[in-house]
Amino acid sequence: MAPFPPIEPYAHGLLDVGDGNRIYWETGGNPDGKPVLCVHGGPGGGGARNSRKGFDPEKFRIILFDQRGCGESVPNIADPAVGLEHNTTHHLIADMERLREHLGVEKWMLYGGSWGPTLMLAYAERHPERVSEMVMIASFTSTPDEVDWLYRGVSRLLPREWEAFRDGVPEAERDGDLLSAYSRLLASPDRAVQLRAARDWCAWEDAVIAHETNGKPGQYSAGPEDQLITLARMCAHYYGHHAWLEAGEILANVHRLHDIPAVFIQGRLDLSVPLRAAWNLTQAWPSAELVVIDDSGHTGSPAMGEAVLKAIAGFTPA
Repeated sequence: MAPFPPIEPYAHGLLDVGDGNRIYWETGGNPDGKPVLCVHGGPGGGGARNSRKGFDPEKFRIILFDQRGCGESVPNIADPAVGLEHNTTHHLIADMERLREHLGVEKWMLYGGSWGPTLMLAYAERHPERVSEMVMIASFTSTPDEVDWLYRGVSRLLPREWEAFRDGVPEAERDGDLLSAYSRLLASPDRAVQLRAARDWCAWEDAVIAHETNGKPGQYSAGPEDQLITLARMCAHYYGHHAWLEAGEILANVHRLHDIPAVFIQGRLDLSVPLRAAWNLTQAWPSAELVVIDDSGHTGSPAMGEAVLKAIAGFTPA
């Protein structure tokens, strides 16, 4: 099973979602095909267009969008003058609904990985009647324990790298809320301060995936400067607020999704996102399946790629 060849979108645009934000969207494949919305990770990881490669362009209407503040959406939060008071999970859920209505979609399949499943699950629990199926990869659900693990707990495995991450903030703040401290640095009007904080943040993210030789170790620091700032600033903002979700909210409300078929694909070697969240959700969700990939971490492996294609094939129209 191989990915489908690259395609160009047949339509694209900027949708006004209020609060001075316009989100970029594009559609490709068959205009009359089964709608699927690709939900990118990060948060702040907009701009990637390779998520559509798993979908048969003759059978799917493939919709991509950049969440507000990143990618080709405007304004971009790499500019420290752009505020974040109108950038929360609840705003993104409303943006998705506005996009669905704008494109005339009655019901769509949701696909995404990493941060993407937080937003997908929160959206689906709010609007279960609008979701046909879900495919989630390396699923992060933004609970306090997951956030604490990623930015403090996993330090027990990577003490040198974590101390470098900790030491990226002023000394007086190193024993406190690191995410808030980084948020302040990443919003600095001094470009040098902002960029240094973004590089320190992405260096830590890279350290957590450095062992993933079957995937893409080192991917977070590889982008352009503005992309690093956008990613780090959005992550610090969202995870510092636990995505504006109550602790355990997604799991507590999973009964709303019981009629939606879903597949979780998780790497056993994923230090960023341990298996527990996907396991707990599938134990409470009768129509959800968990596929564990033994040789994969957060950034994938050939076996994970095969599992993703297989999951999508299971939801592909005849």
